[in-house]
Amino acid sequence: MTSIGSETATAELPELDPALMRTVLGHFATGVVAITGIDPETAAPTGLAANSFTSVSLEPPLIAFCVGATSSSWPKVRAAGHYTVNILSEAQEPVCRQLAARGADKFRGLDWQPSPAGAPILAGSLAWIEAELEAEHPAGDHTIVVSRVRHLYASDLAPLIFFRGRYGFAEPGAVR
Repeated sequence: MTSIGSETATAELPELDPALMRTVLGHFATGVVAITGIDPETAAPTGLAANSFTSVSLEPPLIAFCVGATSSSWPKVRAAGHYTVNILSEAQEPVCRQLAARGADKFRGLDWQPSPAGAPILAGSLAWIEAELEAEHPAGDHTIVVSRVRHLYASDLAPLIFFRGRYGFAEPGAVR
């Protein structure tokens, strides 16, 4: 809406092609995270992969990530109470693909240890952040999840990067 004097004009925006939007936004290189928890119904580890992750606030310590509104894994992770956002390293592309797949045993063959509150920390992660739900905001076909940070750790490994629909990595010393 645009205000013109005392009148209000509404401009019709053209409908965007979702495929074009995916292509254009794919030009933004992102890191990749795995959000993991212990499903309270089965006591088994569960999780999902995402590349929409960001820091929100230092005071209070908040992070955010987006999950698909139809995700069957996020309700299980949410129900855990505490979960871990594992920032994946260059060697973890197979881990990412496994956690991104629908159904199946997502943790089959994955090595992990418990965070202070018991959420899975994936072996070989670049960093991990233990958090709990602060707020959820519906946003189109996704949900924006804001989380309060409880514990965190980082290593010196190289990150897994997602760019134009492909995985890659950046050497930590090569970034200026």
